[in-house]
Amino acid sequence: MISLKSKREIEIMQEAAEILKQVFVDVEPAVREGVTTLDLDKISEKTIRDAGGLPAFKGYRGFPGTSCISVNEEVVHGIPGSKKLKNGDLVSVDCGVALKGYFVDAARTWLVGPADREKQRLIDTARHSFQAGLNRYLPGSRIGDLSEAIQKCIEEQGYDIVRDFVGHGIGRSIHEEPQVPNYGKAGRGPKIEIGLCLAIEPMVTAGHHAVRVLEDGWTVITQDGSLSSHYEDTVAFTEAGVINLTGNAVP
Repeated sequence: MISLKSKREIEIMQEAAEILKQVFVDVEPAVREGVTTLDLDKISEKTIRDAGGLPAFKGYRGFPGTSCISVNEEVVHGIPGSKKLKNGDLVSVDCGVALKGYFVDAARTWLVGPADREKQRLIDTARHSFQAGLNRYLPGSRIGDLSEAIQKCIEEQGYDIVRDFVGHGIGRSIHEEPQVPNYGKAGRGPKIEIGLCLAIEPMVTAGHHAVRVLEDGWTVITQDGSLSSHYEDTVAFTEAGVINLTGNAVP
């Protein structure tokens, strides 16, 4: 069942979102050669706890980290560990915050080291596709309207969209109904109503969209080894329009 949030509930989610935005501000400068993914995870956890929040992912279904940190062909759910970053790596940090019983979720992808035009284009496409989806929100819109816009933006750049993992409702739990695919047809899916809160998260691959889960039971990689980029924000649909709760962090 889809749960719609009150104005007060969305205000609490905004408080949690401010903490999550600070996580990205603190983590981004540490994304450099020689740093381990566990180092980045420790920064995330310290920021969250120092601000009075709780790491939403830690212990969720047994996940051991505060953030999912995925490198290069890893799409989502990478477990933080001893892996050291190298120049040229793409690093996705997906993190959630719990505060006063409410949840927010967001992800960013960064490039390690010197600029690389093609890799940056992949990163930018994930971010731009998220915004393309939001731009399709109008009174009476359906989830499929957002999904179609996201897919079109990605495919126009020559990339593919992961289909096995999708966005989701959020608020009282980290994952709620409805599912929010990053592909689809306009006019389909649940209607977007006032009070609906969603975590919209395009996952873009430079090659084929097929993925598989590694033996650790968590890490999802592209089957063809192609690079991947992940962008996510938690948004709320209100009487005043759509509010990107976790937006305006380091892009």
